[in-house]
Amino acid sequence: MEKSERIYRLVKILYPGIKIKRWILLGTFGVATLSAGLTYLLRRALLATRSDDQNILPDLLPWHFDGILLLFFGTTLILWSIFGLYQTISPLLAQNASLENIGDILYRRRALKRGPKIVAIGGGTGLSVLLSGLKNHTDNLTAIIGVTDDGGSSGRLRRDLGVLPPGDFRNCIVAMSDESSLLQELFQYRFPEGSELKGHSFGNLFITAMSEISNGFENGISESSKVLAVRGSIAPATVNLIQLSATLESGEHIVGESEIRSKASTVSKIYIDPPDAQAYDPVIKSILGADTIILGPGSLYTSVLPNLLVHGIAEALCNTNATKIYICNVATEIGETGGYDLSKHVEALQKHTFSEVVDYVIANDNITEIGDRFAGESVKNIPLSDDHIVYVYSDIVDIDNPVRHDSGKLSQVIMELVEKDKRTKSVR
Repeated sequence: MEKSERIYRLVKILYPGIKIKRWILLGTFGVATLSAGLTYLLRRALLATRSDDQNILPDLLPWHFDGILLLFFGTTLILWSIFGLYQTISPLLAQNASLENIGDILYRRRALKRGPKIVAIGGGTGLSVLLSGLKNHTDNLTAIIGVTDDGGSSGRLRRDLGVLPPGDFRNCIVAMSDESSLLQELFQYRFPEGSELKGHSFGNLFITAMSEISNGFENGISESSKVLAVRGSIAPATVNLIQLSATLESGEHIVGESEIRSKASTVSKIYIDPPDAQAYDPVIKSILGADTIILGPGSLYTSVLPNLLVHGIAEALCNTNATKIYICNVATEIGETGGYDLSKHVEALQKHTFSEVVDYVIANDNITEIGDRFAGESVKNIPLSDDHIVYVYSDIVDIDNPVRHDSGKLSQVIMELVEKDKRTKSVR
């Protein structure tokens, strides 16, 4: 790295809003005050016998008290500035950031703290993919996660301990984490066969234990998020235990999220029990205060829509001034959305909520053959005839896993849309 570039990167720590300059200035003033106090004491001690000695301070206190007061005040300012610098820089030093990179990282973090307020609603793998990309663009990120999962480790903990299913929360905590990959791997570690804990992940057990000692699942999520230094916040759609059920196109009625996923027939309509389950209060506040709200990506009937059926959430979406975006899946799911094109996904959203539930729909335009390795097929881009909705098409598919979104591509498209929409609103 050239010397000029290194100096430029170091100078970034003096940019406004970085919260470094204030501590440097405070420390400098503290050193000056300490030096003045020390000089004053030495001067008075050396010249104490001279009758022509001129005191620069009023004789309110004995001269040695004046000097000690200056020493104490200067030392306090220096310690205060050191503590402030430590609070600002220590997280970066823990990440082994070099001195040259500290300015860049702090400057970037300032930009992230000023990023748009984005609320993402959903669950499953799709939501965690979205969040892992968005965390690089804003710290003002809120994930609202469904609580209808009743399969696997989450289902067992739900049945045995009566807790909300922690699996999707664990994935989102890891996705939004700023911590090392080792800690993330620990949270995702799943105990092997041959033990009482087989099938459970460490993160699920950790969240469950934290919920018990924190007096509530929502508090457990908050404390777990602190452990992994999560950017933004994570909240359940409701703190009530609810169960998902569905009526299939075949007319059959199915109870339980895992049962719905296992059926080959396409879903017609879903329900939650109890139907009057109330939304978690912070969730409503986040929706009403957001700049942008994102629905999906994720399983339409078992990850996205269950959240919108919780009492209060659809109403908040209707009343918010935020821009609402739906991320359509790149592939259909056998047993849920078999044969669905883009328009059918949007129709399902409207059928379960209201006609203007979204302003924009983002869909993949890199249609590829999925192949035998994956279930389902690529979603065809046949839009719904609705003047209210603007469709945005882009290459957002993960090349290595063509049934998933690419987090980097998707977050870039979203941020470009957010900025464009912001400029449009400012002109109005």
